[in-house]
Amino acid sequence: MAGKSRILIIGGTGYIGKFVVEASAKSGHPTFALVREASVTDPAKSKLIDSFKKSGVALLYGDLYDHESLVKAIKQAEVVISTVGQAQLADQVKIIAAIKEAGNVKRFFPSEFGNDVDRTHAVEPAKSTFAIKAQIRRAVEAERIPYTYVSSNFFAGYFLPSLSQPGLTSPPREKVVILGDGHPKAIFNKEDDIGTYTIKAVDDPRTLNKILYIRPRANIYSFNDLVTLWEKKIGKTLERIYVPEEQVLKNIQEAPFPINVVLAISHAVFIKGDHTNFEIEPSFGVEASHLYPDVKYTTVDEYLNQFV
Repeated sequence: MAGKSRILIIGGTGYIGKFVVEASAKSGHPTFALVREASVTDPAKSKLIDSFKKSGVALLYGDLYDHESLVKAIKQAEVVISTVGQAQLADQVKIIAAIKEAGNVKRFFPSEFGNDVDRTHAVEPAKSTFAIKAQIRRAVEAERIPYTYVSSNFFAGYFLPSLSQPGLTSPPREKVVILGDGHPKAIFNKEDDIGTYTIKAVDDPRTLNKILYIRPRANIYSFNDLVTLWEKKIGKTLERIYVPEEQVLKNIQEAPFPINVVLAISHAVFIKGDHTNFEIEPSFGVEASHLYPDVKYTTVDEYLNQFV
């Protein structure tokens, strides 16, 4: 087998980025992280950057907004993975331009890691965020850059510790607020598993120019099923408060940023069913746990045990 591709991660010190960097280094890919020189001395990031170095990650100093440094960094790698945050999504056009100039990239993963933005019923303000991601997809395709889009659905670490209850830091033990009727099925994946599946896809011809959906069977739960699972674990029945869609839409309009974004995404998933309301067709997508049955992912059931 040929050697493993060299991977450059842009946005590696961000929320999901650090898991992707870790997975890349662990799997033996020569791994590069683009970091700003300021990040190295930033107390919030320096510890993380030290851990990158310890795991053999090569740091490349540069910036999304410095074209020359970007091209130079991209020339070191064959695969570019962007994990930039919401504020920089639109600026990924700069990465696309640098990839075109560098001319050596055999795969680009733009920053996705959520719902499939081409199959969404989201309302504002989530609608605009998803539209930016979709625009980046179209730009990648227009430039004929080989790609994989990772649709990883919900980050377990965002939604499961509180059972998606705003303001809580552990799952509820008295009452639970459920958006809609609680029937549509959502998907919750642990962040390090998302990193693992993403890196598995890098050199896989089956994921080329496809959407990689992370939909492991044991992590698909409706809101109602999730509450039932939690009730079994704590041996107690919770009071369920159902919020009708009209009220949820009103709450989104009245909520401040960024709560309104989280609420709008929750509406798309828990009420419109955007994680599971379509079949994955081979023409556009593949499913990670089918492609990589060797990955021992953390199930929702296992994840919740830490809070009992």
